[in-house]
Amino acid sequence: MPKQKYYVVWAGHEPGIYTSWDACKEQIQGFNGAKYRSFPSMEAAEAAMKAGPEEKSGREYLHHLDEAVKPALNSICVDAACKGNPGEMEYRGVLTDGAVELFKVGPFPEGNNNTGEFLALVHGLSWLKKQKSDFIVYSDSGTAMAWVAAGTARTKLAKSPKNAKLFELIARAEKWLKENPKRNEIRKWDTRLWGEIPADFGRK
Repeated sequence: MPKQKYYVVWAGHEPGIYTSWDACKEQIQGFNGAKYRSFPSMEAAEAAMKAGPEEKSGREYLHHLDEAVKPALNSICVDAACKGNPGEMEYRGVLTDGAVELFKVGPFPEGNNNTGEFLALVHGLSWLKKQKSDFIVYSDSGTAMAWVAAGTARTKLAKSPKNAKLFELIARAEKWLKENPKRNEIRKWDTRLWGEIPADFGRK
């Protein structure tokens, strides 16, 4: 029978001490810059939790997600691409498992990447609601995630006759967020660990 381990999560969704890997994984999965480590006893875990991850004990602390943590396959990914700033922008959503394209919108003239990422994320949430799916949505844009959480696109993009349609879509997206407070879980795609998000347009 394997020995009991105690997992300290210094930086995660809910920092604390956990008594199983599954419970620990829930706190670090999708959390950018998670910090955690396992210990053989509760006493050691409590001491480490109090000392913090930067304690120099001669041991190697884990500062990032390890290879056991992978993106959830019951999910979709969204991303945007823009040629210039502002420039021609488009966005799309794909299944995480297999990168099957679910939707693709644009291009729009005089857009930017942040507005595209925001629209992609809201479109993904709306698409899942219509499908009555509980899938997770992955985005590699912290800005878009923050805008969705706030319920508004805090863009500095200047309005013009050319991007009027784009601003109409932004207004519709903000309205949808207001009318749909209960939404699917959104997680940050960890590009450093997993490579480019599957919805990436491959233009870097």
